[in-house]
Amino acid sequence: MRALSTAATGMEAQSLAVEVISHNLANMNTIAFKRQRAEFEDLLYQTVSQPGANSSDAGTIVPTGVQVGLGVNAGSVYRIAEQGGLSETGNSYDVAISGSGYFRVQLPDGNDAYTRAGNFSLSPNGEIVTADGYSVMPGIVVPAEARQVVINTQGQVQILLNGQPAPQVVGQLELATFPNEAGLEQIGDNLMLESAASGAPNLGAPTDPGFGQVRQGFVEVSNVDAVTEITSLIQAQRAYEMNARVITAADEMLATSSNLR
Repeated sequence: MRALSTAATGMEAQSLAVEVISHNLANMNTIAFKRQRAEFEDLLYQTVSQPGANSSDAGTIVPTGVQVGLGVNAGSVYRIAEQGGLSETGNSYDVAISGSGYFRVQLPDGNDAYTRAGNFSLSPNGEIVTADGYSVMPGIVVPAEARQVVINTQGQVQILLNGQPAPQVVGQLELATFPNEAGLEQIGDNLMLESAASGAPNLGAPTDPGFGQVRQGFVEVSNVDAVTEITSLIQAQRAYEMNARVITAADEMLATSSNLR
């Protein structure tokens, strides 16, 4: 009986949906986290009667045919990159992106990674780095004698020095956009890597056409909505229960068949 295996694929699919939802809820307070959604597709079909096949010598055809589906399969786990809210921190090195773009980060192996998490700080040599100490490209160093750091919406990093009323520009933050940002490979620590699916990065300055602006003293919060996730969780749980009932019903039907005399 195909119902047993078909319902089993449904249970596996809903189990994956619950895992994705639990990951979203676990990251409700993760800076710049983007919620994910499990997407599914139907499996192969067993064709008993081909649609459009001849049903007689007179040329009549079968209008619909008979095709029996074999269940469901996980198609993808899609990342929803909608803007998260901005939370004020008061830290002059925290920077949030409002709009499109990712900060470019240099990993210890020299490769580039990308992030929306702008909770930055200074390294021992005064370089702006991520929470894990990775350099925020293009590598901006703030002099130790700077009494104030200002980052404008265009991403210019300016400092004020004692005795000098005019600010000095010490660097320019840059952003990267991708043709398909949902195709970026997630590696944890709020970092993502370029992939064949994402396409090559397009680099530019904040407020350039196609790029967002940056806000100093803010961080972007997670775009997870608790009500939406709980609703999705209930739907996944009910779907799991219904597939389990199909397995129970199929088992009872098999038991009845085996007891026939």
